[in-house]
Amino acid sequence: MGRRNRWLGRRMVFPLLLLLLAVQGYPMAFAAYISLHDYRLTALHQVQWIGTAQYVGLLENPSYWTAMRNTLIFVFGAVGLELLLGFLLAYLLWRPVPAQNVFRAVLLTPMFVTPIAVGLMFRFLLNNQLGIIPVWLRALGVEIDWFGPDLALFSLILIDVWQWTPLMVLLLLAGLEAMPSEPFEAARVDGASEFQILRHLTIPLLRPVMLAAVLIRMLDAFRVFEYVYAITRGGPGERTETILFHIYRVGFLYFRLGEAAAMAFTLAVVIFILVALLFRILRRQEALV
Repeated sequence: MGRRNRWLGRRMVFPLLLLLLAVQGYPMAFAAYISLHDYRLTALHQVQWIGTAQYVGLLENPSYWTAMRNTLIFVFGAVGLELLLGFLLAYLLWRPVPAQNVFRAVLLTPMFVTPIAVGLMFRFLLNNQLGIIPVWLRALGVEIDWFGPDLALFSLILIDVWQWTPLMVLLLLAGLEAMPSEPFEAARVDGASEFQILRHLTIPLLRPVMLAAVLIRMLDAFRVFEYVYAITRGGPGERTETILFHIYRVGFLYFRLGEAAAMAFTLAVVIFILVALLFRILRRQEALV
């Protein structure tokens, strides 16, 4: 009976595997194919096999490395701030406060706005000539060019933090509410302070949830495109050109799809390495708990 149930389960999963193969398998196979060819939309009749030449060429492409560096700075900066603020807000909302559900609803609102709309909104709010925020700051004697060469990437990080910290709050708050109450009651009976409970009990118990939340947000942050497209278009210069925007520029503005596909696969390798490291850390933390 058990063998029959396993066979039935495999047969039910088989259509899903075929669908995934059709939806994801063919595009990935085609992308791998064109990444090994000189494939340009302006010369489709001149497609030539060049092997790994495009991958080797990326090593000497300064724009590619600038975009990759900007992406890594964005991912680690945004996700790090979101983890810190998300934990602080989740910890505050975990405690009984008046109108707690109202605070939670208001706090979660930003993540329901589409990223392109958020980008356009902050493009006007932070505009150095027309934005209301620079006007207020100038009234206080503070002059800040949010999208200048020095602050443009940091401004995009803050915009991402504004929109996606609520998701981190939601994940961490769920983890806090799922923790058993007995260890906390025992610690309070033993005379532990709130800081000691936070440091030696809350954070260690919540660490697997934190790592899972970081993994989810990191995977999404690597795909940042809308903010760059709506606000800076990669400028000034290449200060905010992320790898996904660079792939878009090379593939759909310069029509070099083969080179863009090679960049996409190198990005996939970087993400795979980081995800593998996080999964390894996560499994160790779960084993300790």
